Amino acid sequence: MKIAIYGQSYYNENNFKALNILLEALRKESIDIYIEENFKDLHAPKHNLEAFSSLDNSFDLMVSIGGDGTILRAITYVRDLNIPIVGINTGRLGFLATIRTEGISEAMRHILEGNYKITERSLLEVSSDPKHEDIEATNFALNEIALSRKNTTSMITVETHLNDEYLTSYWADGLIISTPTGSTGYSLSCGGPVITPKTNSFVVTPIAPHNLSARPLVIPDDTKITLKVSGREDQFLMSLDSRIVTLQNTTVVTVKKASFSVKLVELLDESFIDTLRKKLLWGEDRRN
Repeated sequence: MKIAIYGQSYYNENNFKALNILLEALRKESIDIYIEENFKDLHAPKHNLEAFSSLDNSFDLMVSIGGDGTILRAITYVRDLNIPIVGINTGRLGFLATIRTEGISEAMRHILEGNYKITERSLLEVSSDPKHEDIEATNFALNEIALSRKNTTSMITVETHLNDEYLTSYWADGLIISTPTGSTGYSLSCGGPVITPKTNSFVVTPIAPHNLSARPLVIPDDTKITLKVSGREDQFLMSLDSRIVTLQNTTVVTVKKASFSVKLVELLDESFIDTLRKKLLWGEDRRN
């Protein structure tokens, strides 16, 4: 078995602790362990382990150490290789990374024994006209694609078409196109609905819209979304999860469902509904 380990490229004591527990669990088995080169230099320089800068389909599993943001970066290595991702949560909320540090050893024992399930998550794919080098290199997002204003306090206008049919022009700070996975992220903070992972839908959520009748819109995930920005500045920002590019207002952005999905590992006693209830404290009274 061949396992890749990934974490953010800055030193974190919680990540260091989690990595050492993970390595202790993996070394009990006959496993080839590879650590992302920057993460290894910071957290495991004394360990005699192989490093990687890219992945191929010889890997059986990737373990992400950090939070949900770390998983969003991990998928840029996994891409369309169908390598399942295990999320270890050393951060805070963690809808995707659900294994806590104290549960690593037991969780990995179950996973190595095959006692787990796979949940497949859809992604967004983006293209631009004219083309942009950074978008061409990594043109997908697991959570959301967001367009927002740059270098101004003024709102922007986002002209929006669905399957080439005009929808509306959002006058707002920006616009979010979210997957079901991303529905518990930025979109939720802007008033968007929570969508279960197997729902074949995307959400269009305006960011602080001035036209107050504008509300989040749930659309089928086979919809082609075309966006064009105008405003007082000549440029706007577009984010693909945690990656940001600057585009000219003349750019036409097209968003659609990606041709591949990401596989996330869940333990058999985990479910999205259970995670949702625990993370959002549903049913709990926390009043003073």
